[in-house]
Amino acid sequence: MKKEVLETFENPFPDRAYHITIEVPEFTSVCPKTGQPDFGTITIIYIPDCLCLELKSVKFYMQSYRNEGIFYERAVNEILNDLSVICRPRSMKVTGRFTPRGGITTTVEASFPE
Repeated sequence: MKKEVLETFENPFPDRAYHITIEVPEFTSVCPKTGQPDFGTITIIYIPDCLCLELKSVKFYMQSYRNEGIFYERAVNEILNDLSVICRPRSMKVTGRFTPRGGITTTVEASFPE
């Protein structure tokens, strides 16, 4: 159900290479080992081709992770996969900066194309 909520709209300037940055400062998921909540900021930077991501649908998509048990690495790469499939950008980078757990902070980055 997650990626089915994603929507796009036509890029108003498809001939121009410009960056769009989307920041989700209240991303939450659940640690699959402990069952404890995980918190972080997801940043999406992309250069659109023909389509742009519709922000309200991105919000609902991100909220769908709230109760999911998922490791940081999988979440960031899954987000990249889902968003890049739906809008087919020229390029995209997804960064997850997660709050400290046990005194350790984690940042995961994934890019398309690799």
